[in-house]
Amino acid sequence: MSASAPLSSRTIDDAIDWAVKLQFGEPSEETLSAFQAWHASHTEHALAWQRVQSLGEDFRRVSPQLTLQVLEKLPAAGLSRRQALKLLILLGASAAPAWLAYREAPWQRLLAEYSTATGEVRHLELADGSRLVLNTDTAISTHFSPYERRVILRRGEVLVSTGADTTSPRRPFRLETPFGLLQAMDSRFCVRLYPACARVSISQGELSLLPANGGAPRQAQAGQDWWLRASLAEPTQARPFAEGAWAEGILAARDMRLVEFLDELGRYRVGRLACDPRVADLRVSGNYQLADTDQTLRFLARTQGLQLSYRTRFWVSVGPA
Repeated sequence: MSASAPLSSRTIDDAIDWAVKLQFGEPSEETLSAFQAWHASHTEHALAWQRVQSLGEDFRRVSPQLTLQVLEKLPAAGLSRRQALKLLILLGASAAPAWLAYREAPWQRLLAEYSTATGEVRHLELADGSRLVLNTDTAISTHFSPYERRVILRRGEVLVSTGADTTSPRRPFRLETPFGLLQAMDSRFCVRLYPACARVSISQGELSLLPANGGAPRQAQAGQDWWLRASLAEPTQARPFAEGAWAEGILAARDMRLVEFLDELGRYRVGRLACDPRVADLRVSGNYQLADTDQTLRFLARTQGLQLSYRTRFWVSVGPA
């Protein structure tokens, strides 16, 4: 079974049940034998166990203050409230630092076919030749049928270059978000999820934007940026950095406010990256590397006359020198 294969909710739930039983107290020989039998009985069980265990470090970052926020997001994430509660108990949410944000809790990775960790960028080629680039902290699944090619964006941001489908008739390429569908053919576009909408940027071809709650479909052209909400799709202005440059490991800032620059850079590192209000409106332009955010911060401080204050390795403040 492929390491990236999707898993059923039942199998995930069973894996969490076993994790809870083995984590607390001292499991009996009978319990250990039953677990080993379950683990060995199906390759899907072994894969589910591996995924639940691999998420341990990520979930330990979740603070108690974020528990309610996480539970409110469960319908979109695909986990039941019971599954999430058991994970929070199992992985020690109450011991986490209070300042870490919800984005450090990768619930969607449990059900995703492909995903990235914080700071990771991953390139994929699908069976039809479509190329995807997953940005930091992103989770997707795919579903290809005789009638369509579908990618489900569960979390984060993805850059899509659709392939030339060789089937007859050609199948539409659809990208599904919690807020609606995007339908493309011979297009290149970027989609990023926010709490209440998705931002869509088209660099080549055209897209049909179909809001989830039945709003009017809209046609988006190359060079345009759009908000896709559940009720409607509407055009918006370009952002002060080059869309998709992150796929090459670069944050290409264009007269960008420092506070916005740090918000964007902070997506690629674990912890908190704070901006002193006294320098928030400082303008930043240029190409900055994303692979080593600490090095980028040092370069920024040196060239912009700023000072970095490290409360811990994971809590950095940027202020005037």
